[in-house]
Amino acid sequence: MSCGEPHETDCAEVLEHLYEYLDREMPDGDRVKFAEHFDECAPCLEKYGLEEAVKKLVRRCCGHDDVPTDLRSKVMGRIELIRTGQAVPDQPVEQSGDPVAGPAAPARGRGETDLA
Repeated sequence: MSCGEPHETDCAEVLEHLYEYLDREMPDGDRVKFAEHFDECAPCLEKYGLEEAVKKLVRRCCGHDDVPTDLRSKVMGRIELIRTGQAVPDQPVEQSGDPVAGPAAPARGRGETDLA
C-alpha cells in the first residue's frame, strides 16, 4: 500500500512495523517518525486505524481469559529464540530437548493439514 507520495519514512516500512508501533515496542525516535508519516499519509493512517480497532476488539472480547503459565512461558521462549536468531518464524526449532518447540512436526506442503 502506498499513497504514491514520497515520504521520509516509506509506507512499506511503516506497514511492516505497524504492530510494533501499536504495541509501543519501538524506540521513541521511530515512533515519532511513524506518527509524522500517519499525519501525512491517509492510506497508512486508515490501515493504522483499522488495526488499532481490531486490537481493541480482541482485547475487549478475549482479554479476560487467563493464559496458562506454561503456555505463556513457551510463547515467550519462542519469541526470544526468534529475536536472537536461533529460530525462524513458522519453522520448528531443531534443537533437541527444546521445551519451546516440542516434538517436531512432519513437513507438509502448502495447504496440507492434519485433518484426514
